[in-house]
Formats: sequence, structure tokens, C-alpha cells
Amino acid sequence: MLKTLEETSAMINEGKILHIAADESLLSKLPKGKWIGGTTPYFISEEGGMLTKDRLFVDEIDYGEEIRIATYGKYNVFQIVEECYDNGLTMVIMPYGSEVATKYAKEAPYVEELLMHPTVGWISGMDLNVGGEAKVFDGVSGEAYTNKAVVMYIKLPEDKSAMINMINIFTDDKTDPVIRFYDNELAVDRCTVNGQDVNFAEYIEKKGIDTRMPLVADYNGSYINTSIKGIENGTVGFYAPVFRNVEYRFATKVEDYAGEFRAKIDAAGARNPVISCNCILNYLNGNLEGKTTPPYTGPVTFGEVAYQLLNQTLVYCEIMG
Repeated sequence: MLKTLEETSAMINEGKILHIAADESLLSKLPKGKWIGGTTPYFISEEGGMLTKDRLFVDEIDYGEEIRIATYGKYNVFQIVEECYDNGLTMVIMPYGSEVATKYAKEAPYVEELLMHPTVGWISGMDLNVGGEAKVFDGVSGEAYTNKAVVMYIKLPEDKSAMINMINIFTDDKTDPVIRFYDNELAVDRCTVNGQDVNFAEYIEKKGIDTRMPLVADYNGSYINTSIKGIENGTVGFYAPVFRNVEYRFATKVEDYAGEFRAKIDAAGARNPVISCNCILNYLNGNLEGKTTPPYTGPVTFGEVAYQLLNQTLVYCEIMG
């Protein structure tokens, strides 16, 4: 829930274990303690979607038996699968545009051990109106990083388990052209469309494709989005990488973005998520400012982690048992 700087500082000083999202100006003023944090001024709260730099979004971690906090760079980020608890939850925050986030995005789908350890988190960001650097914070050391992942390992009681889910409003039309890419990349010039080599930027322009609609890949009925960041000098950039040997199609156009989101939320049926995050693209394209999405409250993020990096989704975790 949203807290003031004074309220959050008091919780830290009381020894509470916290996950925090806020503008850097607030995170940098917090005392040391048992917390991790990431930068974003956007939130979905009980009051609705908002941009605020005078309050922090705080989740209290009161369901774990113990915790550990660590930081990792691009060369050792996948140590998280070696250092997590056998029965636990791994919570990770990475800065947008960082090398560690890129490494994680490109390689996480190939790290099979990740699927055996519930891993949830998000990509920190900044105010889109003024720019700046995305950062993460290690509350134990008090250090902020632009190039590291901060991780909280949470040990769960034996009779509890973590369940991670996502809400995605996008699907595809199986009659649409199949798009394939030549390599695992965050930006591409060329691809194949129904087997024919094309310049991807020219294809998008010629077809009049709405780039607010992501590419989607159907993984046995689960749709994974890859959102387009922009097109510049004939190159198409993405918020998460495309992968070779994967069939993509553009998502079917969503006429009522907010309405579809509400319907998916109602169908998900979550009762008490302990953490949730919603993509900045959903916030903007779905006009979520001022709108609530109960029971999902949390930071609006620049990418979501449910084992691997996702785009244009709402990710949440529940503690079951």
C-alpha cells in the first residue's frame, strides 16, 4: 500500500521486511534495513492508477521464516537458482536498460532450473516525462545500483508454497502470417514472414500495423508478449528480446483495452496477492490512471518477471497453503 516517507522509515526501523517501489528521491532517503527497492513513480493503488513522487508503495513480507538479500551483475545473475531456498520465493528487481536485465531477458528461458524455483519481480524505471536512470536499492547496505539486480530470497514455512501467475489480454489469430527471427535480439532489421525474408520495419509500415499491439508467441496455450519499443532508421526495437525458432504473430487488436483487462482480472480470481506489478504499457494504453484493479496493487513497471522477462502483462504471486 502507499506510505509516506516517514511511515516507511518507521517500518524499516521496526525491523519489518519490505519490498518497496518509489521515486529515487524517496528511496535514497530511507534508512538501512531489511528491504529491497526499485525506482518508478507510477503505481496502481487502492486509490487508482497514479504518478506520484511523494509516496512509496510498500509490501510487507510477513509470510516468510527468514530472508536473505543479495546483488548480482550480468556475469553471475543466474546464481539465483543456486542460492535460493528449497521452499521459498525469489524476488528480483533489475534496472531498465541495464546489461544485467538484458542478460536475464535473453537467457532466462534457457535456464531450466528457474522453473523449479518460484521467481517473481520487475524492471525498475523512471518518470517518462523527465527521463533519468532506473535504479535498484539494497536496503541492507544502503547502496543503489544502475547495473545490478537486487534479490530477496524468502524462505517459506513447510506448509506454504508460492504460486506465480500472469494476466495477459492478448491473443493471436492463427490465420495471420507467421513471423520468425534469425537470432535472439532486442532490435532487428530483418525477419521472415511466412518464410519470406523481409525488412521488418517496412513490413510493419506497409501493413499499417498498430505497434501498441505486441508480438505474441503461443507456448502451449500461454501467450508470451514481446512489445515494440520503437522504429528508428529501419530497425525495430523491443522491450524484451525476440527468440529464434519461435513462431510469432501480431496480437489481435484489442478494441476495449481497459474492459478486456477488467474481464481478465475478474476471471483470474486471485484473493490476496502478496506482490503484483503491471506494465507501463498497460498503464498508458489502457488509460489506467485513476482506475483500480482490485485485488492487484503495486508498482507500474518497465517489464515483469515471472521466471522470465515479460511485457504488457500483470504479474502476481500468491502464497498458498
